Formats: sequence, structure tokens, C-alpha cells
Amino acid sequence: MTTGTDARSTPPESPDLSVTVEGGVGLLTMRRPPANFFDEALIGQIVDAARRLDDDPTCRVLVLASEGKHFCAGADFGDGGGFAQDRVAVSERLYRRAAQLFEIRTPVIAAVQGAAVGGGLGLACAADFRVAEAGSRFVANFALLGFHQGFGLSVTLPELVGRPVASDLLLTGRPVRGEEAVRIGLADRLAEPGRVRETALDWARSIAAAAPLAVRSIRATLRADLPDRVRAALEHELAEQARLWATQDCAEGIAASLERRRPEFRGT
Repeated sequence: MTTGTDARSTPPESPDLSVTVEGGVGLLTMRRPPANFFDEALIGQIVDAARRLDDDPTCRVLVLASEGKHFCAGADFGDGGGFAQDRVAVSERLYRRAAQLFEIRTPVIAAVQGAAVGGGLGLACAADFRVAEAGSRFVANFALLGFHQGFGLSVTLPELVGRPVASDLLLTGRPVRGEEAVRIGLADRLAEPGRVRETALDWARSIAAAAPLAVRSIRATLRADLPDRVRAALEHELAEQARLWATQDCAEGIAASLERRRPEFRGT
């Protein structure tokens, strides 16, 4: 296998996701700035691009990045992206695609600038590693919106930070800044301000320099049954979300978030 030296785009390219390969590293860049909200289509594009690069002998590591101020603010409950019409059905399709992220065979590093919120945190935690900067924010804000966490965070978050810390983050919804994220294991490396993507790419190149068959073998052993565990968690998460989405507290939580005010929950 060769890592290659010249940057190249790998078709098909979309307005929402650019894909390039250089020096053994595939760079997948979400292009929905500033918040990079996702929907089923964008998650599907990421999965399909990663699958193509799984079979590309010139690509040994993936970096997932984004344009704009924030890495990813999760699903957009404002205009809905279909959520307003049938949130459960749309989320079921979305989670079916999200589960496929955990079946990717190539190591993934997420370059997290700005915020990774809700489902955006889930997307970051689907990667093998996360690079942050001091100003990065990791936020599991589900309880503040009135519903259960999703995107497999029931598995990935405790695995990264331990159950007590995961419980704290999920039950309070408090933001975690870059330095704390590294300290608790939610992020793996702290970049200089404005250099998150460059730091992730440098790290990816060091992995790409290792024996590729061994890298994939080691990674497969370490992740073991993770895809199956995430798939089971997604089913449970969606069932709990569907139940709680029907509550008055959830309507209040989402409305308060969109109106940028403090929610008033009543337990109904």
C-alpha cells in the first residue's frame, strides 16, 4: 500500500461534504456553517464517503472536520429537517445511518472546533479520537431539552469518561471546555487556538505511517462488539426519546432553547 503525496478529491462531492485524500489521510469536511446541523442526508454522506475510503488503498486514516464556527450542533429542531413532521420516523432513519458509522474500518479523528452539542457530541464520540482547543465546548444538553440522549451516547460517553462523569454530564447538561475535556478523557489532544484541524491531520499522518494491516487489526480488536452495543443502545434511546418527546417538558425545553431562555420544567 502507498500513502500517496498529492491531494485529490474523491467523487462524488456534495455541497454539504467535501472529501479529499492526501498523504494517506482522508479529510471529510462538513460544510453547513456556522453550526453544521446534521440530518439523515448528511450522516449518510459521511457514512458513504467513509465506506468508499475503507476500500481505498491510499487512505489509512480519516479526519472528520467542519467549516465554520462550530464542529456540529446536532439536529436542527428549528426548521426540523423533517423532525417537525414525524420526529420518530425521521430519527429512526437517522439512527440507522448513524449505527453504520461504527462499522467503518478506518480509524477516525474528529477535529472539534467550537461546539459539539447533543447529536453533534454523539458524532464526535463515534470517532476513535477527538482533538479540541481551549475554546471547544462538548455539551450533552438532552436533559435541558427534556428528552433522553441519543446517537449512541449511552455507550460511547461512559466508555470515554466513565459512568459517574458521564452521568454528571448527561443529567446536568453542563458544557465541558477543551482543557477539562482532555482531563476527563472526552478529548484526547489539545490544539493551539485555530489549529484543531492541523493538529488532527498531523496526528492522522503519524497513524498513517504505521503498518496499515496491523492498525486495522488492532483497532478491530479494541472496538470488538462496539457496533452491536451501539445498535442496541440506539433502539433503546429512540424508544425513550419517542416517549419523552410527547411530554410538555420536552416542548418547553426545545422552545426555551430556540428562544434562548431558561426552561421551566414541571415534570409533565
